[in-house]
Amino acid sequence: MDFFDFHHHKKYIGYGIYNVNPENIPPDFAFSVGIHPKEINIDMLDSQFHWLQSNINDRCFAIGECGLDSFSNVDQKTQEDVFLRQIKISNDVKKPLIIHCVRKFYEVISFKKYAEQAMIIHGFNKKQGIAEDLLKNNFYLSFGKAVLYNLSLQNTLKMTPLDKVFLETDNDDFIIEELYQKAAEIKGISLERLNEQILENLETIQNG
Repeated sequence: MDFFDFHHHKKYIGYGIYNVNPENIPPDFAFSVGIHPKEINIDMLDSQFHWLQSNINDRCFAIGECGLDSFSNVDQKTQEDVFLRQIKISNDVKKPLIIHCVRKFYEVISFKKYAEQAMIIHGFNKKQGIAEDLLKNNFYLSFGKAVLYNLSLQNTLKMTPLDKVFLETDNDDFIIEELYQKAAEIKGISLERLNEQILENLETIQNG
């Protein structure tokens, strides 16, 4: 059985969504392309957006990573402007958004009203209360390696509806099957059922 890796940075993983960096050439499988809040260059915004839009094709599954990050050196207003522009691009090309968020969850929630496509918080590892507020606002949550050992996060995954869940390796070096096995155990379902549901979720966000 193959397991879809919702968000990763590894060219050798073909079954998943590869996050393309500006210096990389998009692969011949599914990828996402976006302007990360820590990579915004105010002096080169036009070229950054040109790069983003020129790489949107049939293999481009999503726009991202994009979002807000309290540790970015870029000021909040500029981050928000760049985020909103990417939301509008997502609306235009009808592709979901992969969201990077650090300590700005309620600000990100406030942008949901502008989005016509699905918004997925990647690498979610925060408290259950934040998860509940995101879910109330119809966000999806993608969980990573921390689920393997973080009991609090395991409880958050347990309460997250199955039709709002994705699983990813991100930058971590481990086998995605381990995460699927742990998530299936936490959810009290078979590995096959979990895999089937995540593929259904992918189809849902792809079709708007």
